[in-house]
Amino acid sequence: MSDLIKAYAKINLTLDIIGKREDGYHLLCMVMQSVSLYDEVKLSFGEPGIRVICSKDELSGSKNNTAYKAAELYFLHTRLKPNVTIHLKKNIPAQAGLGGGSADAAAVLNGLNKILDTKLSYETLCKIGLKVGADVPFCINGGTALAEGIGEKLTPLNSMPDCYIVICKPFKGVDTKKAYALADAASKKHSGYTDKILKAISEQDISLIASSLGNEFEDVMHLSEVKHIKDSMISLGALGTCMTGSGSAVFGIFSNKNKAEDCKIQLMEYYSDVFLCHPIKSTKLY
Repeated sequence: MSDLIKAYAKINLTLDIIGKREDGYHLLCMVMQSVSLYDEVKLSFGEPGIRVICSKDELSGSKNNTAYKAAELYFLHTRLKPNVTIHLKKNIPAQAGLGGGSADAAAVLNGLNKILDTKLSYETLCKIGLKVGADVPFCINGGTALAEGIGEKLTPLNSMPDCYIVICKPFKGVDTKKAYALADAASKKHSGYTDKILKAISEQDISLIASSLGNEFEDVMHLSEVKHIKDSMISLGALGTCMTGSGSAVFGIFSNKNKAEDCKIQLMEYYSDVFLCHPIKSTKLY
């Protein structure tokens, strides 16, 4: 069995919806950031075929699992005979906007490429990953990046300055299709959140980054739990807060570790999915 491969979650520092393609996919402009919350992936080889053994029973044996799809596409591309069992321990909550499924797929692609020594390029891994999901190419490399198109056009950015990030998921998740439907129905002007945060990242100013966070899904969904969590984080010392992706998880950025730890403790009195993280510079194995 392979060593542990960490499938890191992501947060959206910003998310702007700037259009829609004829095929129904939305055009986005956003800044994405890897964080130290991760699912655990291990690969074992020998038995023919592809199997997924997951800590969540409903994902074990499913061919709809993103990890399974990534392995299937990898073996199709390399023309190697499938012979892998994917052991997956889920720590990243679902329906949270944290990219857990995309992270798992990216970890499988990175792991297979390294262990089987197929020497696929980053570009090739991204092309395979995009067939699984729009966030998979980002998760293959991770770090801090501007994502455009449907999320597949990536431009690496300066690493996010050191800080502490508290993530809290409300009890209720969000269905991504419903989130896009609400965004489509809303009559609003383009917010331009991403333009503001690119300047803040270039200046490496964590206070400016925290005050430049923004998510158009959050603007149109008006989730009461999201507002409650954000207000709690600010009252406990967060420099800035935002919902990530299509929700429903919320994150707060802290410069003070003690305040971040206190925030986590306070939120854990009410919520089960609360994590204290830090930014990750890269997730690549290739």
